[in-house]
Amino acid sequence: MNGADRLCDTLLVNGVDVCFANPGTSEMHFVAALDRKPQMRCVLGLFEGVVTGAADGYARMADKPAATLLHCGPGMANALANMHNARRAWTPMINVVGDHATYHLQHDAPLTSDIESLARPMSHFVRRIESAQDVGPAIEEAYVASLTLPGVTTVILPADCAWNSLEPAELKPATLPALKSIDGATLREVAAGLRKHGKRAAIMLTGLALREQPMEMAARICAATGAQIFAQMSNGRIQRGVGRVAIPKVYYPVDMALAQLKDVDYLVLVGAQVPVGFFAYPGKPGRLVHEGCEVTALARPGDDLPGAIDALADEIGARKSAPAFIAPPRTEIPALPTGKLDADKACAIVSTLLPENCIVADESVSSGRMFYFDCHSAPQHDYIQLTGGAIGEGIPLAIGAAVACPDRKVVAMQADGSGMYTVQGLWTQAREKLDIVTVIFANRTYQILHGEMRAVGVNDFGRNATLMLNLDEPALDWVQMARGMGVEAARATTAEEFADLFKAALKRKGPFLIEAVI
Repeated sequence: MNGADRLCDTLLVNGVDVCFANPGTSEMHFVAALDRKPQMRCVLGLFEGVVTGAADGYARMADKPAATLLHCGPGMANALANMHNARRAWTPMINVVGDHATYHLQHDAPLTSDIESLARPMSHFVRRIESAQDVGPAIEEAYVASLTLPGVTTVILPADCAWNSLEPAELKPATLPALKSIDGATLREVAAGLRKHGKRAAIMLTGLALREQPMEMAARICAATGAQIFAQMSNGRIQRGVGRVAIPKVYYPVDMALAQLKDVDYLVLVGAQVPVGFFAYPGKPGRLVHEGCEVTALARPGDDLPGAIDALADEIGARKSAPAFIAPPRTEIPALPTGKLDADKACAIVSTLLPENCIVADESVSSGRMFYFDCHSAPQHDYIQLTGGAIGEGIPLAIGAAVACPDRKVVAMQADGSGMYTVQGLWTQAREKLDIVTVIFANRTYQILHGEMRAVGVNDFGRNATLMLNLDEPALDWVQMARGMGVEAARATTAEEFADLFKAALKRKGPFLIEAVI
């Protein structure tokens, strides 16, 4: 037995049985150990951003971390953007980053880097393994930290710590500490504030508070007090659809968000952050609630968010109140749009045909901005989205969700520009035969940046600006790219073509891509 074997065994004894990987020479002993552990599912990504994005999607749906295997500091640097997104979603993740043997670092070989400094801004926990004997304790610490912070953990594995021998040992699962509960004084304060402010109060949720039961309990509190309910702008996972709470998210455009929250005088945060603009804009505030709004945190990330909502409901006496804001069934199935395809028509078709119990992975960016609101009364589904603003997560996010839930259809709503950041993920979809329908919104431009230019006061675009914002010289051919990676694909230019392709894709198993030319 060597350190790499101990690493795998420690992961497995704690229920971590999926590893998304892009290995290199320093990690060969880990790869060999994985070969001896058939109970570990290994999924190859052709780019490190696919690896960490897939691990993010997996954990959001499996409610447990996956491991990743990354090659030295530069390999991890390629993975950082989606580590950032996972950190913003409070997603549990265990990154194993290979490094040179401890005695080789002194030579400053080409791939030598300061991995700790690279990892720390995108990780909640960073730990370097010191010896083969230290592998088990380090991985167990990372596992516990990933679920209790919760969030991204990074463990650095020097090559000799992986290949050196150690004695076999009987391993036991780690004990997770209890989540922090909410004290009585905070409960009484929040309950009083909600009663006092009534309709001018709001509860803002994220994390595990956005699962069906906690949301419903929060909606009972709203019914009892008159308060409004919101999800923060970007969230790891929301359980949605008919019969569930039709919870609005905070809008991305600043003016829309300011109007949405203008009447909120008392804001209760349940794991959420104070709503702020994604960026600063000349003459506009950064905070999206008005200056006089009182903000209080009922619970913070890492606390027992569902438990906090239950306790608040008991304090208010709201358990028997009928929940507010429940999405009603559609009175009739909307007619599918026809004619030349555009983003709104594509979103309307998807929201109308969305299958029961599917998973929507949304990185449609500007093209699907209203898609979320169109799906309040759609069949029940899970919604996962880009959380940290680092585009290029949609395709990997769908991979992870499909690995975690192989019996559920995944619908990936993907903008074309951001999709190019991790297009290699289509190959992983094909290799793993994942049941994903990818809808590419092919507007052949960074449409969101057109809006951002106007938002900062630039309304006339010259040749240079246009070249920086458009993708049409030459136009991307998503059908050819997908087929080149083993994914069947077709193009739609009309609403009728798109509806026919989407219906067909839902009836079949395996990956399929639709290029929606809008």
